[in-house]
Amino acid sequence: MSEPREFDLDIEGMTCAACVTRVERSLTRIPGVEATVNLATERARVRSSQGVEVDDLVAAVASAGYTATLRLSPHAQPPSVPPSHHDHAAHGHAAAGHDHEPAPHDPAAHTGHDHAALPTRPAVRTLRRRVIVSGAVAVPVVAISMVPALQFPLWQWVILALATPIVTWGAWPFLRGAFAELRHRSPGMDTLIALGVSAAYLWSLWALIWGGAGEPGMTMEVSLIGRPGEGTTEMYLEVAVAVTFFVLLGRWIEARAKREAGAALRALAELSAKDAAVIRGDSEERVPIAQVMPGDVVRIRPGERIPIDGIVTSGSSTIDESVITGESVPVDVASGDRVVGGTMNAAGSLTVSVTRVGADSELARISRLVEDAQAGKSATARLADRISAVFVPIVIGLAILASAAWLIFDGSVTTAVIAGITTLIIACPCALGLATPIAFLVGSTRGAQLGILIHGPEALERARDIRTILLDKTGTLTLGSMRVTTVMSEGLDASRLLALAASAERGSEHPIATAIVRTADDRGIAPLEVASFEAEAGLGVRALVDGVSVTVSRPAAAEVASASILDAAAAIERDGGTAVVVALDGEPVGVIGVSDEIKPGAREAVEELGRLGLSPVLLTGDNAGAAANVAREVGIEDVRAGVTPAGKVDAVADAAERGTVAMVGDGINDAAALARADLGIAMGGGTDAALAAADVSIVGGDPRRIPDAVRLARRTLAVIRGNLFWAFAYNVAALPLAMAGVINPMIAGAAMAFSSIFVVLNSLRLRRFA
Repeated sequence: MSEPREFDLDIEGMTCAACVTRVERSLTRIPGVEATVNLATERARVRSSQGVEVDDLVAAVASAGYTATLRLSPHAQPPSVPPSHHDHAAHGHAAAGHDHEPAPHDPAAHTGHDHAALPTRPAVRTLRRRVIVSGAVAVPVVAISMVPALQFPLWQWVILALATPIVTWGAWPFLRGAFAELRHRSPGMDTLIALGVSAAYLWSLWALIWGGAGEPGMTMEVSLIGRPGEGTTEMYLEVAVAVTFFVLLGRWIEARAKREAGAALRALAELSAKDAAVIRGDSEERVPIAQVMPGDVVRIRPGERIPIDGIVTSGSSTIDESVITGESVPVDVASGDRVVGGTMNAAGSLTVSVTRVGADSELARISRLVEDAQAGKSATARLADRISAVFVPIVIGLAILASAAWLIFDGSVTTAVIAGITTLIIACPCALGLATPIAFLVGSTRGAQLGILIHGPEALERARDIRTILLDKTGTLTLGSMRVTTVMSEGLDASRLLALAASAERGSEHPIATAIVRTADDRGIAPLEVASFEAEAGLGVRALVDGVSVTVSRPAAAEVASASILDAAAAIERDGGTAVVVALDGEPVGVIGVSDEIKPGAREAVEELGRLGLSPVLLTGDNAGAAANVAREVGIEDVRAGVTPAGKVDAVADAAERGTVAMVGDGINDAAALARADLGIAMGGGTDAALAAADVSIVGGDPRRIPDAVRLARRTLAVIRGNLFWAFAYNVAALPLAMAGVINPMIAGAAMAFSSIFVVLNSLRLRRFA
C-alpha cells in the first residue's frame, strides 16, 4: 500500500456552496481520496492513500465543470509534475463564472507562500471594469424605464441598445458558468442568475418585436413592489441590467474582501529573508537563504530582519517580535537566547547559530498552521454545503411552480414571468456558502497577527461552551526558566553532586533539568561520561554516569532518604521551590532545589478567564508548596499538585463530566491531556508533541493571550452564527414573497447581492478584534 500523500489544489469557477459540494463529490469518487473544499479560499485539500496522480484530480475537478491547478507548498508532498501537466491544468478547461486574464508571474506560486487561492489582482480588476461599465449603463436604463417623463420617442429601442452589451458582455461570467453547470448537469448560482437575466431580456425582446412594446409613444412605469394581476409592465430590460450590475457588484466586493482577509497572512509570508550574511572562517559572505544550513553562523546587524531561527552566540540586542507574537514590546536577547526568523533586530549586532531555516522555521510553521486550519471545515459549514447542494434544484422547481400557478389561477403572463424571474434571482445560496469560511478566514488570520493560531474551524465550536480551564504551571503561568537555589549533599562534595546530576539531566528537556545543567555550566563544571539514559515522564531520570547509576527524581519517587535530606527538600518546597533528590546506586545522597518565576501578565490572564465565565484550575506535577505559591500569586483557588501525565488526563476526564473543558500546557507531559480536552491550548516555545496535540497555539507564550484566544474563538463563532442566521432568514422570508409576485425582480437582484455583501462585511469586522 502506497504512502498517503497530500495535495493542495487551487479551484477556479466556484460561486456558491453547491459548487463546493460538486467538487468534493467529484474528488471523493476517486478510490482512496478524501477531499475538503473551501469556498472562501477557493482551494481543495486532498489526501490520497492509493497512489492517485495529480492529473487524476485535475480531471475529476474538470468533470464537475471547474478548473484545478496544483499548488505547491512546503508541507505538501507532491509528485514531480511534467510541464505538460501545468499547461493542461491551467488551460485545458473553462472556469465557470471566472474571467481568464493572464496573471503576472508569481514566484510564490512555486514556493508555497501564496497561502490561499484568493482572487488575483487581474481577476479583481476585470470584475471592477465590468461593475463600472454595467453601473454606468444601469443608471440611465433604470431611470428611463421607471420615470415616464424621461421616456422620449422610441426610448425603448435606445435602452435595448444599451442593455444588450450588459446582458451579453457584463453577464458573460454567469452565462458561461451556467452553460458549464448545465453541461455537467449540476445547476448552481450561475444557472439561477443566467436564467433570471436571460428570461427578463428575452421577454423584453419578444415584447418589443411582437408584443407591441416597440410602438412609438409607448410609455412604461415600473413599481419597486410587484402588483400581481395588473400586467402593466411589458418590458424588463431594466431588470436584466440592474440584476447584472448588482450581482457583479456583490462579487467584486466579495473578491476584494477575500484578498484583504488574506493580506495579513501574505504579509507574514513575505517576512522571509532572501539572503543572509554567513560567517565562514575569517570572512563573511552574503548568500541566498536557500544555501544557509543548520549549524551555520550568521551575522545580523542593527535594523536587519532576522533571516533564520537560531541561538545567539555573541552580542546583545533588542528584538521586535510583534510580527510573530503580536506583542508590541521589544524583547532583550543575549548569548544563549533564541531568535526567530522574520523578527526585526532593532539595536545591537548579533551572531546567531542557525537551528532551523526555510520550511522548518517558526515563520513557516505558523503560516502552515493557519493555512491548514483555513482548509478545514466545521460541522456547521458541512451542513450549509449539504443544504446548498439541493437548494438550487428546489429553487428552479419553485420558480416553475410559481409561474405555472399564476398562469392557471390569474391568467397573467406578465405576473407569471415576474414571479418566476424573481424566485430564480432572489434565492441564490451564495451567502449561505460564504457564511462560515469567510468568517473563519478573517478570524484565523487576525489571530495569526496576534500570535494566536487556531488549528481548525472545529476549535471554534468547542470553545463556545467551555466552563473549566486547566492550566499547567511551568511554562504556562511561570517562565519555565528555572534556576538552582540550593545544592545540599551528604557524603560527597557539592560540586561532585552537581556534576553527576547535570550529566544525568543532559538528555532531558524538562525545565528543571535545563536549570541544573545551566548551573553546572555556569560554575565551570565539566560534563561526565554518560553510558545510558532513561527518563520517566513526571518522575525523573536515571543514567549511568562515570560508571555510577545516578537517579534524579522527585522526593516522593526517591528511595528512603535520611532525615536531613527530607527536611531540606521540605524546606525548599515550603518556600515555593521544587526539590529533586539525587541518588547514587539507589542511595539518596543529596537534594537540589530550583525555583521558577511567575510570567508577566499571568494574574491578569486568570482574572480575565474568570470574567469570561471560566473556572481556572492549576494542574501541575510540582510539589504542593510550589503549586500553592504560584496559585496564590495568580489568584487561582483550585490547585492540584503532584499530578503525573496520566493524572492530568484523568483530571481532564473528571472535569469533562461537569461540562466542556479546556487544557493549557507546553510540555511532553501535557500532550495527552491536551489531546483529551475539548479544547487544547499549547503555549509557544513548548514541545512539538504539545503543539501537535493542541487545537490552539499561543505563539509568544504570553498567558494573556489565553483569554484572548477564547474571546477570539467565541467572537468568530458569533459572527458565523450571525452570518448563517442572515443567510437562512433571508431565503425563508424572500422566497414566499418572490413566488407571490410582490417583489420586483430588480429589487430581488439587489437583495440577493446585498445578502452576500452583508456576510462578507460582517466577517471583516473581525479584523478589528483586539
